Amino acid sequence: FSCEWAAAHFSFHPPHSDLAYGLETGQGGTRAILAAVQAHIITYLLFTRETESTHLERLCRLGQGEQGQALATALAETLWAAGGGGRAVVCLVTVPVTTMPPEGFRASSFAERIRLFEFSEKAAAQGFISDHINSFKGKGSHGVILFLYSLLFSRTLER
Repeated sequence: FSCEWAAAHFSFHPPHSDLAYGLETGQGGTRAILAAVQAHIITYLLFTRETESTHLERLCRLGQGEQGQALATALAETLWAAGGGGRAVVCLVTVPVTTMPPEGFRASSFAERIRLFEFSEKAAAQGFISDHINSFKGKGSHGVILFLYSLLFSRTLER
């Protein structure tokens, strides 16, 4: 992955602003993934989330916690759909690996640290993502790459 991809993570505009519902995007290839997730965020905020606010107010003035919940819901919905409605796989980076790669393979400090978590219930996947939301939002987290891997494993390579 390029430096742009490695640096990409899910970052909202400042909380409690007119664009609090919007993901910040850079230039290049990650924008397509961010746009797809953004569509699910807006759908959740307008039609799913229970609030007494008007439609426009539902999008604006979100706090940081509400942003995280919207992102977790959007990621879980997308992974669940990719898995055909029967499974979702979430990829997270774990502690560094201390073993040497097999002969003929090059060590990749990122790829070897990815751990897969499989869920057969959408609510469980959403709860897990919500608990680990900083793995997708944090600066330096490789959040967009982790989500892309999660999509691939949820969909399965055969499908």
